[in-house]
Amino acid sequence: HTSGRSCGPKRAAAVAGAARRPLGFAQQNLFSYDRHVPVAHSTKIEALRTDFRSAARLADRLGVDRAQVTRWLRGGGIDPLNAERLDLLDLVWSSLLRLYDRDAALAWLSGLNPHLGDRRPIDLIRLGRAEELMRAIRAERADSFA
Repeated sequence: HTSGRSCGPKRAAAVAGAARRPLGFAQQNLFSYDRHVPVAHSTKIEALRTDFRSAARLADRLGVDRAQVTRWLRGGGIDPLNAERLDLLDLVWSSLLRLYDRDAALAWLSGLNPHLGDRRPIDLIRLGRAEELMRAIRAERADSFA
């Protein structure tokens, strides 16, 4: 850990443990159905659950069953497809919160968007369309400063 940022004891232990593991092991098993969720994903899941105010709302946005989010929160592994969706939702959500308040960001996620060919951003998150989503957010940012 050399970034200079402080981190909690769980994160420090995870970083220390990763340093002791053979490099190939960490890469091969990052998204396995092991009983450990990578720290970054568990942190994102908890933060997004808080932001969306329930595991059920988070599950709806990711297009998964609510029980799946609960399993992830309890340390169940996350598969690669849902890990990508989670990462993209986290990226889009944090970008939106730099532009809008929470309610406006929620409306943006669910509404038809002209920058996306009148498609809903949440549907593109489920499809993993990161480039299109980030272009739309950049266009929103440009519009807000015009």
